[in-house]
Amino acid sequence: MPFFKDLRRRSKASFRTSDSSTDSNGTVPTAKSSSTLNSARGSTTPPSTYHANGSSSNVLATAKTNGDSPPPVPQRPNVMVPNSNRNSMIALSPSGSNGTMRAPQPTSAYAPKVTSILDGSVVYNKVLLINGEIGDPNIKALDGNLTVHHDKDGQAFPPSNWPVSDSYFKALVYLSPGWNRIRFDFTSPKLSSISSASSASAHTSYIMLNYLPLNSAPPLQLVILAGKDSPCTYDAVPSRIENEGNDLNMAIRKFRMAAHLWQAFTAEQMYRHKFGRRCFRFEEEWQTGTLSMRDWETGQMKNETRVHVVRSEKTTAELRDLQRAQQHASAENKGDLYSIAADAVKKYFNIRPGQKQYVACLLLDSHWDAEANTILGHAALGGTGDDLGLAIFGSHALQSYPSCIEEVVPAFMDCNKTDTQFVANDCNESGSSWEAANIGIGAHLHEVGHLFGCPHQENGVMLRDYVRLNRTFVVREAYSTRTKSQGLKVCRQEDECAWHRLDALRFRYHPCFRLPSDEPLAQDDSIQYFPVGNGKVICSAPTGIAFVELWTEGDDLCRQFVDFASADPRYSNIPRQVTLSESDLRSRLPEDKKKAKLSLEIFCGSSRKERIDDLDDLLSKNNTVNLPHVRQAPKRDEGLTMNAYNNMLGLHKSFDSRVGFRSKKLGHSKLEGSQPEELILESTHLQTKLLTSVKVYSGYALDGIEFCYEDGHSQLFGKRGGKAGGDEFFLDTRRGETILGFYLRAGFWVDGISILTSIGRRSGVYGNPTGGSGHTLMAPRGYSLAGIAGTCGPWIDGFQIIITR
Repeated sequence: MPFFKDLRRRSKASFRTSDSSTDSNGTVPTAKSSSTLNSARGSTTPPSTYHANGSSSNVLATAKTNGDSPPPVPQRPNVMVPNSNRNSMIALSPSGSNGTMRAPQPTSAYAPKVTSILDGSVVYNKVLLINGEIGDPNIKALDGNLTVHHDKDGQAFPPSNWPVSDSYFKALVYLSPGWNRIRFDFTSPKLSSISSASSASAHTSYIMLNYLPLNSAPPLQLVILAGKDSPCTYDAVPSRIENEGNDLNMAIRKFRMAAHLWQAFTAEQMYRHKFGRRCFRFEEEWQTGTLSMRDWETGQMKNETRVHVVRSEKTTAELRDLQRAQQHASAENKGDLYSIAADAVKKYFNIRPGQKQYVACLLLDSHWDAEANTILGHAALGGTGDDLGLAIFGSHALQSYPSCIEEVVPAFMDCNKTDTQFVANDCNESGSSWEAANIGIGAHLHEVGHLFGCPHQENGVMLRDYVRLNRTFVVREAYSTRTKSQGLKVCRQEDECAWHRLDALRFRYHPCFRLPSDEPLAQDDSIQYFPVGNGKVICSAPTGIAFVELWTEGDDLCRQFVDFASADPRYSNIPRQVTLSESDLRSRLPEDKKKAKLSLEIFCGSSRKERIDDLDDLLSKNNTVNLPHVRQAPKRDEGLTMNAYNNMLGLHKSFDSRVGFRSKKLGHSKLEGSQPEELILESTHLQTKLLTSVKVYSGYALDGIEFCYEDGHSQLFGKRGGKAGGDEFFLDTRRGETILGFYLRAGFWVDGISILTSIGRRSGVYGNPTGGSGHTLMAPRGYSLAGIAGTCGPWIDGFQIIITR
C-alpha cells in the first residue's frame, strides 16, 4: 500500500508539472501572451515585400527556445485553441504528430533559400509561386537545377525541376490542403554532391506551408464556349496536333493551367502590395488530375478546378462571322460576341437577380483566317454588371499554353516561330510560341481585370504589361521577336509584369478576394461627402474610405490617387471618415494641371464608388447655406394665435456668419413642375424649440416630411400626399434623442426614406423600400443636422441634408 500511495503522488505531480497550459509558477498564461497566437498573427503579416532569407528553416544557425528546442511553428491565423484541448493542438501541428517538430535544417550553405514567403505561412491558392536564391549570388553565382519535393513522397504531386540561373530560381509549388512540408534540392555540376544514390542531395532545405482552401467567397468560374455544331478543336500547327492534340480535353487542361497562372501571379502581386496572398478562387470538382503530367497519364483522381463547357445557340460559322477581329474598331456589332457569351452563360448558370456570377470565358471557335489576315470569332472584352461579371477571349493562342506545371518553363522558353499559315500572330506581338503564350494568357487576364472592375491604368497588366508575363515564372528569358533582342539573363522582381496599385486596391475590397479572417462589412455600402468650408471635403462611409482617385479634365487614365488602405492584410482598418483638402489634392497634380478642373472618385470598403464631377463647384457658395443665429425664442402669450406667433418668429430672425453645408443630392429633380425647397429646422437655432416627432407622407414614392414640435408648430418639406395622415415617428425626448440623418431609396426620384437617430434607432422605410438604390445621408462626426433641401414636383424628386458644426 505505501508503494501505491507513493506512485499515486508521483503520478499526480508528473501530470501537474507536464501540463503545457500552465507556466513554471503554475499559472495559466493569457491568450495575449500565448506564443501560439502571437506566431499565428505574425505568420500572415510579412514585415516587407522581399526577404533576404524569408524561410526561417533555411537559416543554418536558428535560434533555439530554452536552449535546446526549436521555436514553435506558426499556426493557422485566427484559430482560438483552448489550452485544455490537446487534440486540437495536435490537429493543427504542421508535423501532424506531437506539435513540436519542425522542418529539418538546411544541409549546406548552398541549400536553396526561399525569399518570397516566410516559413509557416498560410496561403490560399493551390499552385504557389515562389522565388529564391542559392548561397550569396554576389559572391558566387551558380547555375544548376532545383528539384521540388512534396512531403507526401510524390502521392500529392511528383517532384518537379526548375532551372537556376546566376543563383536565382523561381518555381511553382503544388500544395495539398493543410500543412505541407516542401523539400528543395539544388544540384550543380560546379558543386560536389553525395555519391550515394539513396542519400538526399547535399544541398537541401525545407519549408512548411499551410494551404487553406477558401469557400466563403464567390468563385471565378471558367467557361469554354463553343458553337452548337462545333467540333471543339482549336487552331494548332500540324506538329502540335500530332504530338499533343487539339481536342476539347487538351483545351480544358491548357485553360485550367492558364487560370492557375493567373491565380499564382495575382496572389504574389497582392503580397507585394502588402495585402497578404489573397486571391480569387475557382470552383472545384473531383475529377482526373491535370496539373501534373503523371496524374493525367495514370488517371489519378483529384479535386481540380472545374471548367464548364457551354454550347451557344449559334453555329460555329455564325460565331466566326459576327466579329472578325477586335482591333477593327469600325466593325459593326462589335459587342455581339460578348452579348452572345453573356446570354449563354446566364442561361447555363441560371443566374437570378442578386446571384451574381464572375466568369472567364474562352471562345473555343476562334480561328485564324490567313487569307483575310484576321482572327474570326474572337473578341477581347471584359466588364461587370448587376448579375454577371464576364471576360471573353479567343482560343487562337491556346496551342502555346502549358497544359501542366511541368510544361510552364518549356512553354515560356519555346522560341519556335509562329507559323501564320496555321495560327495567328496576334497584334504582331506573338512572333514566337512563348510570346504567343504571353499574349493569350496575359490579355485574357487583362479582361479578367475588367471583370473585377479595373479600368485601364498607366502601367501594369491593365496597360498591356502582360507582354512580360513570362518573366514572372522563368528566371531566364528567351530571345524576343517582338523586341528583336536577347532576353534577360536573370528576370528580377523589378523586371516582371505587375498589377498596378489601383488594381490591387480594387482587388483588396472585392467580394471575390475576401478571406474568412476579414472583418464583416456593414450592410450599408453607401458613400457620402460634404463640403465644410476652407477648401475641405469630408467623405464618410460605413464600410470605410479605401482610396480616392484624382481626375483632371482630359485624363484618359488615373495618374494620381490618395491611398487610405491598411498595410495589415488581416484587417480592413480603413477610416470611416476622412477630410480631403483641395490644396493637398492639387499639390499631387503636375504643374500644368494644378489649376485644371478636378474630379474625384471615392471608393469604399465594399467596392462601391461615388464621383464628384467638379471639386470647385462642390466647394463653391452654391453648397453653403446661411443659418439663423442661435437664440432664445420669444414666449408665446396664451391669447396669441399660432399664425401671429409664427409671424413674430419671422420678425425675430437675424442672420450672422453661421453657415450650413449641403450634402450630395439624391434624385434628378426632373419631374414636371419640380420646384426647389429648403427647410432649416427651428430646433437648431431656437433653444426653446423641441422636436418631438416626424411625419412622413408617402405612397409609392416620398411625398413630404413634416417636423413636429412640442409647442404644436410644424415645418413641412414637400406635400401631404400618399397615405392619409402619413406615418409618424416619435422621438424619445426624455433621452435627448435627435435626428442624425436619413437612409433613402432613390434613383430618378426619392422612393422611400428611413429616419436615423442619435441613440441608434432607425424607423422603417416609408414609401417604396425596394425602389432605386440605398443611400445614407447623415451628419459626420463633429456636425449636426440643420435642415433639408431639394426639389418637389408631384412628389419629392431631389433630396439633400444640410449640416452645421
